[in-house]
Amino acid sequence: MGLLLVTAIWVVPARAQEQGGGKPSGGNRASGAGHIPTHGPPPARAQQPVGVPSASVQPTQVQQNSQTPGRAQGPALSAGRGFADKPGHADAPHVHRNNQWIGHDSGPDDPHYHLDHPWQHGQFLGGFGSGHVFRLSGGNRERFWFNGFYFSVAAYDYDFCSDWIWESDPLVIFEDPDHEGWYLAYNVRLGTYAHVLYLGNG
Repeated sequence: MGLLLVTAIWVVPARAQEQGGGKPSGGNRASGAGHIPTHGPPPARAQQPVGVPSASVQPTQVQQNSQTPGRAQGPALSAGRGFADKPGHADAPHVHRNNQWIGHDSGPDDPHYHLDHPWQHGQFLGGFGSGHVFRLSGGNRERFWFNGFYFSVAAYDYDFCSDWIWESDPLVIFEDPDHEGWYLAYNVRLGTYAHVLYLGNG
């Protein structure tokens, strides 16, 4: 009888989790938390960036204007960028459980992801996609690492990594089909992603 009771206590929460009754710690199961996409996003159709701030605000000002640690106070918040495509979904670029990428639609001409010298530190060759889940080992949005590979989050995406756990979150890297020199780092725990720049390996 005791073994049956213990089994019932363990199975009920697990079933609730599978059916959407729960969510991974800190993630939004409805918008993909815990799910690993089987592929990266397709090339964007839109050529005009959505929510581009005025020319007087440059992407590099995000870091300089930051007043709250971990939160960008520049274009990412003021440009009216919204990604909660359905009630209860994350208000950050995310991937649905059907592998639909939400928020990767500004096209290759988006000035926020322009690099004068793409691949300045070489190209990441550590593995892409669902077969390569990496565990963050430390750092912050300006410089983080795993397995000896170093990256930096795009200043325009600082808002989208403010709740990453830099010492342990599982991350999957995808190639960015639109923005030369950038990769997409997908946080499995949260179901969200950000543009990242490869800084090399040490």
